[in-house]
Amino acid sequence: MTTNAPTYEKTAPRLSVSVLGNSLGLFFAVTFALCVLFDLILPDYAMNQAWAVFFPGFVWLTGTGFIIGLVESFAYGWYVAIILAPLYNFFAGRSPRPVGT
Repeated sequence: MTTNAPTYEKTAPRLSVSVLGNSLGLFFAVTFALCVLFDLILPDYAMNQAWAVFFPGFVWLTGTGFIIGLVESFAYGWYVAIILAPLYNFFAGRSPRPVGT
């Protein structure tokens, strides 16, 4: 007698910290640059006061401030990846999934 019960394995696709770090870092840096552009186009809706809180050393409308914002945005992406990828890999590895999916 044969059964059609699914077979389970304990492996899941793993997230790479470096791939996730570069992806999120670039995403955050591009988002920061777009927000600065938005602030320049529509100054009444500017978020530049928030940037000073999130990015130590940031000064509005200076080249140094912009570079600091880009670098710290990229660093925040890596921070998220360093925390998120190992947590995902830990929990995904513990949950069974059907073989062949």
